[in-house]
Amino acid sequence: MPKKQKINILWFTKDLRTKDSESLYNIMREDLPFLALYIFDPDFFQKKQFGFQKIGKFRAQFLLESVGDLQKNLAKKNIPFLIRHGRTENIFQEISEKFEVVKIFCQQEWTKEEVDVKRKIEKVIPAAIWEKSYSQFLVHPLFVFKTLQKIPMLFTTFRQKIEKNLLIRPEFESENLMYDKENIVAESDKISLQSLGFQDFKTDKRSAFPFSGGENEALKRLHFYFSETQNLSCYKETRNGLIGKDYSSKFSAWLSNGSISAVTIYHKIKKYEKEFGANDSTYWLIFELLWRDFFRYVSLQHNNLIFRKNGINHQQYFVEKNEALIQKWIDGETDSDFVNANMLELKNTGWMSNRGRQNVASYFCKTLKQDWRIGASYFEEMLIDYDVHSNYGNWMYLAGVGNDNRNRIFNPEKQAELYDPHKEFRRLWLKK
Repeated sequence: MPKKQKINILWFTKDLRTKDSESLYNIMREDLPFLALYIFDPDFFQKKQFGFQKIGKFRAQFLLESVGDLQKNLAKKNIPFLIRHGRTENIFQEISEKFEVVKIFCQQEWTKEEVDVKRKIEKVIPAAIWEKSYSQFLVHPLFVFKTLQKIPMLFTTFRQKIEKNLLIRPEFESENLMYDKENIVAESDKISLQSLGFQDFKTDKRSAFPFSGGENEALKRLHFYFSETQNLSCYKETRNGLIGKDYSSKFSAWLSNGSISAVTIYHKIKKYEKEFGANDSTYWLIFELLWRDFFRYVSLQHNNLIFRKNGINHQQYFVEKNEALIQKWIDGETDSDFVNANMLELKNTGWMSNRGRQNVASYFCKTLKQDWRIGASYFEEMLIDYDVHSNYGNWMYLAGVGNDNRNRIFNPEKQAELYDPHKEFRRLWLKK
């Protein structure tokens, strides 16, 4: 029996980029040939929680576009890229039958479902060495845990201590690397929305997020928002907008699947400040990236408590399960026209503004008194920019079982007066 060829695997999950890719940078420095891999696992498209899918059509389409874009960028480097549809452990099993897998390079994950998948792979390829990176953070864990013994409950405390001597790593120079080893034949599956269980759809013309997925689109948006329009300079003033493409950066969807890194955005902000000047707005985008990091560190510290009803502070949380009220919230048929407009935007586009998210979540938890995990699960299905850490962190926060257990309630009528005084947003989504 011939000896199997030794290879490494570059397993892409939520790091779908070639620029500032730590795993790509590291695997290119190895002597062995390697195979890049992305798996559309049906478990993530078929499983349901509280009656909702884990991934809905909007994020599925964005993900397909992102993986397709990554395929083009890897092809420019002559890197073999295998795209498969099937259970992750089965695909790894198939690869291990053809090759001897020495190392697996990937992004470190710690939430339950991702950890479960990794354990299944370990059973299939027990001898493989794992080379994991923390490339989803802005501030690296080595810096954070040198500064803090544990993650504080309040973001303000976290931010002030981290900002004091803030050190952000340089970008990994992975963008211009070329693959020059023996090429491995990789025959990919043809994957479409239909094969993932969805029907084709057209983007709603009213959408505030009409963008496509992928690293190239992310970098194009970065250039547009920074250099081309200098919209960054007024980010703080416009970020609570509701209508249109440019009231906020809209980076979150590309950040959530790793088509762009927070580190790349940070260094672009610093470059922008040198060219166009620093102000509250340029700082505020860094502030938001730190919020994103904070929720990641919260989930890293508290693990699966972020999915429990009583949250990370074990706060008593009483709910009245009412399916009819939940459905009215989903369909935009509550007693609040502002909540309704935001929920209809989500239902039709897979997008909702930050201002809208806070209002509809507060309304669901505090006014309708429903289980916050149900609302979080609906967001998980619908949002293009769904991110497990930020989603569950924010929902816990608004339910009062997270990082701040004060009884924070948004008044949607007052919020509408402040942010939609001329009813333009509500007319856009509530018109018959």
